[in-house]
Amino acid sequence: MFTGIIEEIGKIKRVSISGKSGSLEIGASKVLFGTKVGDSIAVNGVCLTVTSLSASGFTADVMAETLRRSSLGSLSAGSGVNLERAMAADGRFGGHIVSGHIDGTGTISKMQKEENAVWVHIKAAAEILNLIVEKGSIAIDGISLTVAGVNESEFSVSVIPHTAEETTLLSKKAGDLVNLENDIIGKYVQKLLGRGGASSQAERDDKFLKWLGQE
Repeated sequence: MFTGIIEEIGKIKRVSISGKSGSLEIGASKVLFGTKVGDSIAVNGVCLTVTSLSASGFTADVMAETLRRSSLGSLSAGSGVNLERAMAADGRFGGHIVSGHIDGTGTISKMQKEENAVWVHIKAAAEILNLIVEKGSIAIDGISLTVAGVNESEFSVSVIPHTAEETTLLSKKAGDLVNLENDIIGKYVQKLLGRGGASSQAERDDKFLKWLGQE
């Protein structure tokens, strides 16, 4: 499990994709501390297993499902990536529950500066947007962020200077893909209420109230 608090920006050294799978070699320093072969590291929000280690980085395999679901296939040597080690049992929970299992990708539609922050607007598929709520949590390329707004075609977040400095998000531009992971709590609620089983908003609201035990 991860929390969406990025520890460092790594750099892709080598991408080896053969067919629909392959491996990534990533230059890093901070996330190597205490890491051993078999441990998990989130790379742009994707949970990958460390297959080898060196003094300056690590290698991880990437399977076909990961390439289908994420933007990792678009990386190339020199690309910066957000890195986070799996949360230690005695660690501080700084973000929100992030599994490292990507739900899909979104496309940055625009960025707007406002005072010391930058608004990032991201278009996404309906199945992802349906689980996004204003002031809720979303992981974008592994970064735990608060949703500032959402409509039927996109959502937006406001990025503070610290997040901008410690992650790769503002190095991207309109048209770039980002990995998205919905808040797992919302996914469990959707499953409990019956995915696609409600024919109207009123019926969904009724199911939700019954699930809460208020009716």
